[in-house]
Amino acid sequence: TPELAADVTLQPIERFPLDAAIIFSDILVVPQALGMDVDMVRGKGPVFTDPLESPDELARLIEPDVESALGYVADAIQLTVERLAGRVPLIGFCGAPWTLAAYMIEGSGSKSFSRARSWLYRHPDELVGLLDRLANVSIEYLDMQIRAGANLLQVFDSWAGMLGPREFER
Repeated sequence: TPELAADVTLQPIERFPLDAAIIFSDILVVPQALGMDVDMVRGKGPVFTDPLESPDELARLIEPDVESALGYVADAIQLTVERLAGRVPLIGFCGAPWTLAAYMIEGSGSKSFSRARSWLYRHPDELVGLLDRLANVSIEYLDMQIRAGANLLQVFDSWAGMLGPREFER
């Protein structure tokens, strides 16, 4: 909830002389906005209940109204900014398209992300289409965060290191 997210975001600021706060959220809210279900499994982390097995399943992703689907994050940002009262800037964020796609295809975290990486070679055009879609939704999401009051943004590309230079560039 926005109130709890604001409370958790402010806890370190109340205790330590930090330079900034980062909104308490998760990178996987963008796939959720696209219609995918994610469960947080104790001891394992985020798990997609029905990961993308093949490019044919891309059709089940919805076109979200970002304001409606992720407005609770904007509400949390607005509340946090109000409570920060200018003490420190607030950082908003999202996951990078490759990182989000890797989770959506793999179904959970992985040491190799072999299923996701196989799409690089078996379904490159469909993967690029998914990455473009994720990028466009993420842009809307980040824009919403700025309008809600975030002072700066960060894009987490947790799994970019799994790509070779050519794949990363593409």
